[in-house]
Amino acid sequence: MQKEKMVSGNQAVKLKQPPLKKRITSYWQLYAMLLIPVVITIIYKYIPMYGIQIAFRDYKASRGMWGSELVGMRWFERFFSSPNCVRMIKNTVLLSFYGLLWSFPIPIVLALMINQLRFMRFKRVVQTVLYAPHFISTMVICGMIRIFLSPSGGLINLIAGTSIDFLTEASAFRTIYIASGIWQDAGWGIIVYMATLSNIDTSHYEAAKIDGASMFQRICFIDIPELVPTIVLMLIMSAGNLMNVGFEKVWLLQTDLNKATSDVIAVYVYQQGIESGKYSYSTAVGLFNTVVNIILLVVVNKIASKISEDVSFV
Repeated sequence: MQKEKMVSGNQAVKLKQPPLKKRITSYWQLYAMLLIPVVITIIYKYIPMYGIQIAFRDYKASRGMWGSELVGMRWFERFFSSPNCVRMIKNTVLLSFYGLLWSFPIPIVLALMINQLRFMRFKRVVQTVLYAPHFISTMVICGMIRIFLSPSGGLINLIAGTSIDFLTEASAFRTIYIASGIWQDAGWGIIVYMATLSNIDTSHYEAAKIDGASMFQRICFIDIPELVPTIVLMLIMSAGNLMNVGFEKVWLLQTDLNKATSDVIAVYVYQQGIESGKYSYSTAVGLFNTVVNIILLVVVNKIASKISEDVSFV
């Protein structure tokens, strides 16, 4: 392989790279370090893909993979014809979309606000307070939610002077799920943005101050343009998990009375696969969910790339 390096006078100089074998020999330590995550990824991510064919078979554990009858798209047809299919897909999409819509901008706003703090001790205290909820387990979070929303003695009902059992209200489930997710993860989400903002050359701020730029103008014309590539990257990564609603929290907060809005694909896969032992059917539903995620990832990647090219800051 050859690559060109431009030098003064617009003269192109061709530099010949050493062969791959020599590069590996020269930097074998780096390649050895790279080998570990590659092997782990292959073992835990790619080899299990062998089991995807269960979705196209009438899998019986006693017969094994190859002994089970090949049934084609039977399980997919069964899922799409089930009475709750539309409701589950709708709930999964809406819960994920609303979660992304409300929770994605908040870490950005928090990072911009914290970046303006000049008292370092206070700044560290604020960051620690915001990070802390991320380290609380989902089980504990759901227990806290049930206590706060309890109709008898719950903090929310005491403040509002009511006795409503919010977890039995289907209309309140999405708000509870999204609000608790923001509280738990917003602080952790600012880490990437704070790292980006910390790399901005301070001379930009000094020049802006000399020119009379206000704090808001410095945020708009210095901080936000620097954050755009990171925002686009995080948006693409978030879109790749748009259909992956957190199973644990939904499962722990779900009741018979709020299933109209809490019945999602992840919970359905667990019920069919683990509780009912319908391995082929649950694999087919999970595979459908994964395919939708891949499609959304590709579409959002194209849109975000186009937007990042077209956006310009004056």
